Amino acid sequence: MTAIGRRTLTMRMILAGLVLCSAVASAAAASEPSPEMIARGEALVVAGDCAGCHTADPAKPFAGGKRIDTPFGAIFGPNLTPDRDTGIGAWTDADFTRALRYGTAPDGSLYYPAFPYPYFTRMTKNDTLAIRAYLATLSPVTNRNKPPELRWPFSYRGLMRAWIYFFFKPGLFEPDQGQSAEWNRGAYLVTGLSHCGACHTPKNYFGADRDALALSGNEIGGWFAPRLDGAARSGLKSWSVEDATEYLQSGRNARSHADGPMAQVVVNSTSKMSDADVRAIAVYLKGLPAARREPTATPPDDAEMKAGQTVYARLCIACHEADGSGAPRIYPPLPGNALLQSINPSSTLRIILDGAHTVTTPRAPNAGEMPAYAKQLSDEQIAAVTNYMRNSWGNAAPLVTPAQVARARKEQP
Repeated sequence: MTAIGRRTLTMRMILAGLVLCSAVASAAAASEPSPEMIARGEALVVAGDCAGCHTADPAKPFAGGKRIDTPFGAIFGPNLTPDRDTGIGAWTDADFTRALRYGTAPDGSLYYPAFPYPYFTRMTKNDTLAIRAYLATLSPVTNRNKPPELRWPFSYRGLMRAWIYFFFKPGLFEPDQGQSAEWNRGAYLVTGLSHCGACHTPKNYFGADRDALALSGNEIGGWFAPRLDGAARSGLKSWSVEDATEYLQSGRNARSHADGPMAQVVVNSTSKMSDADVRAIAVYLKGLPAARREPTATPPDDAEMKAGQTVYARLCIACHEADGSGAPRIYPPLPGNALLQSINPSSTLRIILDGAHTVTTPRAPNAGEMPAYAKQLSDEQIAAVTNYMRNSWGNAAPLVTPAQVARARKEQP
């Protein structure tokens, strides 16, 4: 080969190398998530309230370790930071998608459904990758995941294969072409990413959703997550879309206030979501029919009502007024109050026993407080005043017994 030929070959090799390097660099740049994708992932993480289960120490967000009590024992939220040894830093996109949508860890083990993958399975691939892109921007924290503390036989993880076979239905969200885009967006959030049914849908003996009773209320952690369907007394039939939107954005409206676990959902999630997404959730919920009939309510006898009225007049009337009207958005009104009329009185009893602190959000910064009455009132008095409020001013709800109050008192934190 002549000197000219060798120089020509060398130049061609250099050019080919430059083209290859440029292609590799372009591919790497294309694989890097855009700022828009990361921002969308952050919004999705907020909508999913991921921090609620994955943050034990506020100084170490998403580093895991938070205890989650279930009817089967305790589970601890794992580390979602990009630490390679104790977090998800070494995971691939496929690992993350498989965990989020199918409940399968990178090593092939199966997650317990306290991790709400039965809802997350409806999420699109783009949304799961956006969430991963945002989590990758967090500061890595070394925090080894804690093993579950479940009772036998639930501690035997192999049983999850049977649970998944019988109760897990993987599949993407399918829009209803007969509904609006706003309704479908709300359905996607409620039944998927925001996993509202994890608290508000009754469970069977094995902890799986009773799908036929979706969003019709469920007891959780000593509280009752109320009905979100169209039930007349204890559901959202009397609420407007604007009522539901305001409640999710601020933690209160003219009909009710958020307390207990829902207060934290409002503070950490719904109050930070976009106006469009919150309204979409409200539109979807307002379109739900009642999943089951209201329970039969036997009115308290005259003696019970009189005993309850005596307690109410002494301790409650100053804030809630004689007619129960209260001061909307400051002291919640009692007539027509859906939570107050729930079949399960757990939340009402918790508020009477422990008191209540009005959640504060940017849209509703003014705080309010109700004192605790656990030490002032007996089980009989609390039962009586609860029955009085649940069956006055047009309200109707099943009777509460002193034994129910005693059980609630034992659960007092």
